[in-house]
Formats: sequence, structure tokens, C-alpha cells
Amino acid sequence: MVQLQTNLKEIEATGGQVIAISYDSVAVLKRFTAKSAITYPLLSDTGSKTIDAYGIRNDEAPERWSGIPHPGTFIVDTKGVIRAKLFLEGYKERHALDVLVAALKNAR
Repeated sequence: MVQLQTNLKEIEATGGQVIAISYDSVAVLKRFTAKSAITYPLLSDTGSKTIDAYGIRNDEAPERWSGIPHPGTFIVDTKGVIRAKLFLEGYKERHALDVLVAALKNAR
């Protein structure tokens, strides 16, 4: 989430907009966004209902992180069509900025 904020201008320069979904509660996300100066929308998926609906729950994550998704990104166009899916297996891995920017450019 912090990496996305750090690179927000580069992402937005491609015409992209960042919206993140987390399994954390609204209260936890509120503290995190304030502490980390997150300026893009960060939505709470308490109970991981959306995460489960998309089939991206990481069942290999430790019990204390039950409900966490595989780290990933959906590139969605203005009509709501998913143009790309970028996901990693590990729960601590993240895509590099150049991978995200390339996917955004290719989705046009």
C-alpha cells in the first residue's frame, strides 16, 4: 500500500487510478492511512467476502492473517471490464512499479 502511494504519480500519469481493498477493518485502515499518508481510496473487506468472491484468498498465509488475499492487481477499464490480472503466490511479495505501469499501458 505504501509502495503504491510512493509511486502514485507515475501510476496516475498512465491514466490509472489506484483503489485498494484490504481484509483489515475500517478502524485499522483509518489508522494505517493516517500514519502512512495514503491519499487513494482504501476499502475494507471485513470477513474477506470480496476476496473470496474473486477466489484470491491466500490459504497458505499464517493463521493470524486468515482472510488475506494473494497480493495482486486488477486493471479495470472505465466500463468495469477487467483488462489484466497481476497476482503473486507469496503473501509478502509485490509487483514492481514497471510491471504495473506496463500493464496499465497495455490495457488501453
